[in-house]
Amino acid sequence: MINYKHLHYFWVVAKEGSIAQASERLHLTPQTISGQLSVLEQYLGEALFNRVGRNLELTETGRLALSYAEEIFSLGGELEQVLRNLPAGRPLVFKVGIADVVPKSIAYRLLAPALQLPEPVRIVCRENNIDSLLAELALHQIDLVIADGPVPAGINLRVYNHKLGECGISFFAVPGQAASLAKDFPNCLKTAPLLLPSDINVVQGRLWKWFDKHRIHPNVVGEFDDSALMKAFGQAGVGVFIAPTPIALEVEKQYGVKVIGQTNEVHEQFYAISAERKISHPAVAAITETAGEWLYKKPAGFAQ
Repeated sequence: MINYKHLHYFWVVAKEGSIAQASERLHLTPQTISGQLSVLEQYLGEALFNRVGRNLELTETGRLALSYAEEIFSLGGELEQVLRNLPAGRPLVFKVGIADVVPKSIAYRLLAPALQLPEPVRIVCRENNIDSLLAELALHQIDLVIADGPVPAGINLRVYNHKLGECGISFFAVPGQAASLAKDFPNCLKTAPLLLPSDINVVQGRLWKWFDKHRIHPNVVGEFDDSALMKAFGQAGVGVFIAPTPIALEVEKQYGVKVIGQTNEVHEQFYAISAERKISHPAVAAITETAGEWLYKKPAGFAQ
């Protein structure tokens, strides 16, 4: 790697036009500067100056190197100026990717601890499919990914899984349907129209195993990548739908539906995926330390 101190000496000499003048500006002896220039030229394998009398004239390589040095040290000066003028108490930027299968309410609850740090935080949320988000994470374009499972098998990226917790699921229907269905749960699911998460959601496979265990052959009328869209169809009375139990009361209130039953035999899991094995980002640490307690906690007022 190029020695930037040597490059700086070269830049000053090129700007001043001679080693003697550069030595006065840098407060170094001419011998020191001349020696460092020689080291830089040996490293590059090209001469940077031609001697013309007592002055130095840039070679073609020297002119090319000077154009890069100008940009490098200009950016360095700009960085120094920006950092010097940053306002006190500037917010910590936290960039997080939310897998599009994660319910929005769950995502908010998981991220909320990051907003309660003593220092101000500016959160930047991006929603996308898990493959795209992991690519951004590997390139350090985001700090964290929230997903409904660990990194999928076959993805060869240097990223790390941090399990946040897991919870059971609840089944919901509009009030007109709920009254009758709740009396015979889960057998009522054998005949009720059912809305399911699509197969890009990890929980779908667990649901089908649970159906098989209870000898339920559901009447599936819709599958959805987006949990919010599934809930909207359920709100319209198209069918019974599911959501994580910790947000059951919130779902009832927001969509005007009722819980007809719940199970802990089917569980949803949530993971934080980071580019670092040991968490150092304070916002990520706040999320991973508190998420499990909330996910395992049954919401107040919700009957088993």
